[in-house]
Amino acid sequence: MDMSLPAQTVRTTCPYCGVGCGVTATLRPGSIPIIAGDAQHAASAGRLCVKGAALGETLDLDGRLLHPMLREQGELRRAGWDDALDRVADGFARIVAEHGPDAVALYVSGQLLTEDYYVANKFMKGYVGSANIDTNSRLCMSSSVAGHKRAFGEDLVPGCYEDFELAEMIVLVGSNTAWCHPTLFQRILRAKEARPSLRIVAIDPRRTATCELADIHLPIKPGTDVWLFNGLLAYLARHGAADNGFVAAHTEGLEAALAAADADCADPAQVARICRVDPGALLAFYAVFAATGKVVTAYSQGVNQSSSGTDKVNAIINCHLFTGRIGRPGMGPFSLTGQPNAMGGREVGGLANTLAAHMELDNPAQREAVRSFWDAPRIADRPGLKALDLFRAVEEGSVKAVWIIATNPLVSLPDAEQVRRALDKCELVVVSEIVGRTDITEYADVLLPALGWGEKDGTVTNSERCISRQRAFLPAPGEARADWWALCEVARRMGFKGFNYDGAHAIFDEHARLSGWRNGEAGRRVFDIAGLAGMTRQDYDALEPVQWPLPAGAIGATPRLFGDGRYAHANGRARFVPTPPRAPLHAPDEDYPLILNTGRVRDQWHTMTRTGKSPRLADHTPEPFVDLHPHDALLCGVREGELARIVSRWGAMVARVTHGGGIARGSVFVPIHWNGQTASDARVGAVVNPVVDPVSGEPEFKHTPVRVEPFVVEWQAFVLSRAEFEVEKVANWTRVQGGGFVRYELGGRGGVHADWARMLLGVDAQADWIEYEDAGAGVYRAAHFIDGRLQACVFVARRTALPPRQWLAGLFKQETLAPGERATLLAGRAPTPTSDPGPTVCSCFGVGRNTICAAIRERRLETPAQVTACLKAGGNCGSCLPEIGKLLALGRHGEEAMQ
Repeated sequence: MDMSLPAQTVRTTCPYCGVGCGVTATLRPGSIPIIAGDAQHAASAGRLCVKGAALGETLDLDGRLLHPMLREQGELRRAGWDDALDRVADGFARIVAEHGPDAVALYVSGQLLTEDYYVANKFMKGYVGSANIDTNSRLCMSSSVAGHKRAFGEDLVPGCYEDFELAEMIVLVGSNTAWCHPTLFQRILRAKEARPSLRIVAIDPRRTATCELADIHLPIKPGTDVWLFNGLLAYLARHGAADNGFVAAHTEGLEAALAAADADCADPAQVARICRVDPGALLAFYAVFAATGKVVTAYSQGVNQSSSGTDKVNAIINCHLFTGRIGRPGMGPFSLTGQPNAMGGREVGGLANTLAAHMELDNPAQREAVRSFWDAPRIADRPGLKALDLFRAVEEGSVKAVWIIATNPLVSLPDAEQVRRALDKCELVVVSEIVGRTDITEYADVLLPALGWGEKDGTVTNSERCISRQRAFLPAPGEARADWWALCEVARRMGFKGFNYDGAHAIFDEHARLSGWRNGEAGRRVFDIAGLAGMTRQDYDALEPVQWPLPAGAIGATPRLFGDGRYAHANGRARFVPTPPRAPLHAPDEDYPLILNTGRVRDQWHTMTRTGKSPRLADHTPEPFVDLHPHDALLCGVREGELARIVSRWGAMVARVTHGGGIARGSVFVPIHWNGQTASDARVGAVVNPVVDPVSGEPEFKHTPVRVEPFVVEWQAFVLSRAEFEVEKVANWTRVQGGGFVRYELGGRGGVHADWARMLLGVDAQADWIEYEDAGAGVYRAAHFIDGRLQACVFVARRTALPPRQWLAGLFKQETLAPGERATLLAGRAPTPTSDPGPTVCSCFGVGRNTICAAIRERRLETPAQVTACLKAGGNCGSCLPEIGKLLALGRHGEEAMQ
């Protein structure tokens, strides 16, 4: 490598959550890009969470799909782009000709860039002539979209991130912000450090990391959010907290909304009983909300992912409209977007019931505006199939071709086995992916290699309406191409004009021009970025982050909406929406007595396609788990640390039992991330019920009746190996990416012996192999060396606990083992306690629990800040600070408690 060449730094945007943090990638020929936060990006000011900081570990090409593939005689075989695109275009054209445009569909993703999304919607709605294009944003943000449109007349987030710093009270509803939007949460905590009077309220059935740092935690019963906020509206009305001038001048519908709230929620004591919260804590929340002028209520999946998600959104908005706390600094309802471009997808009509540029399918003038702008031969004139309905239609045979782009519905959709049945019957399945092997690719008739983060070029829009550039800094690997390019190529082969773009900048320009097209003729649309139209490629490349709206002639961005009191409904008024509370459709019963809640863990993202590559992201939560109350575990006959099966009417999965200490009796929590490549049987989507919100179509991910039962294995084991190996004839397995090795956690039935271990790892009789066996205790341990270097180790136990993995993992960083390390390897413990850092607490800096506990004990540390100063732990994204706080509390009771 020529170190004399100057380093090049590219500014881009993180591909994970909706905060939209700025990222810099610094490159020097021959070296791995150095990833850091972009200090110039207003959303994050140089900060990254551990997932963003670990992006450099995910850029290798291991497992990448690098060439198109076609299924021939039941097997996928490499093909050229022309053959693959012809297969897609011919298949779509034939099916449309024989069965009509609604017989084909696209299912896309909030991982797409706005330019990809735009072309996909133009292709389907304007040229194929069907609105059968939906997105996995249906699973996370569609209730917010519907609630915004009902209240404001358009899908609009009123505020900006600065409001969190200016607020006097922040209410976090159904959002584990500390883990799911870490840089924003750290911004909140810095504001509280500067102004201790800032109140933070967390409303969540679980006691999450966010709740640990809140002033008030209301652990409501799952599904009772509407009761809670209807009760708040009734309380505000009784205590004279209305902004009567604002309500009279700028809203309508208050009487009906108040009547709905008063019908069931006028009595705080009754609301507290329904929500199963302490009446005193409930009244304290109501009183502080009523007395505080600047309130931000931020909500996420705990609100949206519900059969009453849209009503939950409107119940929250109703309280802000009633008090006039909207459109001004430091206040307003705020939807925390789950994906990096869920909002960009909404701008271009990514959902099956919307058109591009925030225009509506049920508005004839707007349909014609879009059709005429595109010069399209037709335009979809009715909503298409939403996600779950789409795959039901595939199974029923009315949809005969589906193109799945940048998502894995076999893992992420509820009732996921139905998706499997649907794809098995589908006449033509096209999959655009960056990796060659996922749950969905085995059903692909055509497999198209896509660009990943660092390779693709375009824009994304974050939760505060900020458009940012996602820039390429790596070459396209193999034959991978942009998704918009593949869509355009298929469109041209089908005879469609209007898809001759010479780059992403040209697509963005068309998108910007459409946003201003006839804007005002059939009602003024707030979404308008016509001020960004006409950019050259160089202008587009240099585009700085900017918040919309930005109409033609505008000077500067628009951080907040509705400051003038005018909304997007035709009469300019916001609408109160009556929200009669209703319980989830499926209640627990004798067969399924527990309620399943699903969500994310701290260091993983979606289905782990990218984060699963990073060893440091795997350390904190390496296995799928089911978190339940110890009392419920006793009743179910399961024990902490053992495997259990989680069963619903729709499916089952297996996970390890844990008692996290933050879950109420009657509930269980399971994370969403594991798939068929990372675990044998841990897809929680197979368990989740398929009930959806009747307005938004968003599924009920937070409330599925289940039972938990023992998953019996005769032995448990783990294997660490530098080489991949096939896991066969075990009852359960989980794959964990390590640093220079792969780790498998195994559970099995039947005997385990040296021959089994050797066959598992492919080790012959002449190899350097050491082993220990205690047949009576059911213990077997072995290690394989090549030229003195540890190649693999196996630890099996029938009844006794398995040793910690952290010290053993560290041995794989060494070229050879010292005699003492080799001698003690099969003991599974370090020669000295300080050699074992313990389970990871701080993934950013790789600091383990044992290291933190030792520092607390030996240096008498008393605050998280002191731990950070001593060990760096907690000093980057801060996601581990609640856990450090718990260790400090335990430290006061001595070393034994900490262990």
